[in-house]
Formats: sequence, C-alpha cells, structure tokens
Amino acid sequence: MLLERFYPDREEDSAYGLPYEELYKEGYRGILFDIDNTLVPHGAPATRKAIALFRKLHAIGFKTVIISNNKETRVKPFADAVSSRYLFKAGKPGKKGYEKAMKIMKTVPENTMFVGDQLFTDVWGAKKAGILTYLTKPIHPKEEIQIILKRLLEKIVLFFYHRSKR
Repeated sequence: MLLERFYPDREEDSAYGLPYEELYKEGYRGILFDIDNTLVPHGAPATRKAIALFRKLHAIGFKTVIISNNKETRVKPFADAVSSRYLFKAGKPGKKGYEKAMKIMKTVPENTMFVGDQLFTDVWGAKKAGILTYLTKPIHPKEEIQIILKRLLEKIVLFFYHRSKR
C-alpha cells in the first residue's frame, strides 16, 4: 500500500518514555532525535528534562545526533546544551542526512533508531535510510501553518496505520 512508507515502526507518547535500557540490550547504539515538538515545544531551548535525558542516554552507552532541517542558530545551542552532536539543514526526508548522522556516530541502520514527531519528514526519511522509527506525539499544539496542514494528512495515514495493526 502506498501509505505504508510513512508508517512508523513504533509509537510512543513521548521521547521521554521510550524503554532506552531495553533498546540498548537489543543492540541499538545510536539515536537520532528531532528537536521541535519531539524534545521541546517548537523553538524552545533545551530544558532540564532534555538535558537529563541525554545525560542518561550517554551513561547507558548511546551515541546521539540531533538531526534537524532548521538552521544552525537553532540546532547548535540545543545540541550543545544536551551534549550531543548535531546536523542542521539535514534535508529530511532525504536519506543523506540520516546517513551522515550515522557516519558521525559510527553506527549502521541495524543499530540506529530515530525519534521524531512528524511522519512526512522524520519517519519517512528514517525509513528510507533503513532505521528503526519511533513516532512521538507532538509536545505542544502551537505549530507553524505548514506543519498544521501536514498534521491533517498525518491523521489520515495514522488512521490506516492503526487499522492495519488490528
């Protein structure tokens, strides 16, 4: 089916609720994260919660890369605050950004996962790169108009995705 390319591998309410220890035991070593509406509300700086999450992930043994289509002026301060590598203007959903991020972490698709809140950029791009995808719910309802329009289409895709899982 045409829509399956957008289906996430897994869903979680929040990036803060994933079973990271279990995922590490399963062999995952690298995590790519979107920022806006995945880790913090759109445009917000890194929070204590985000900083604590990355501290925990690094202590477990994960390598991380923040991967964003945003400009470096948005991505670098966030990545610096959470002590993560980063990739700005990543060209999601193209797979080159994901591949470059894996090169930075020295991981491969089989031991890398992606966490993000959008199907048509985050999930689709990660799937094209062969990476396990986690779709999270957006943190905050306030979004730019182009994202609001994409969310309407996402609802249709998610309807069929959830129906296919029954």
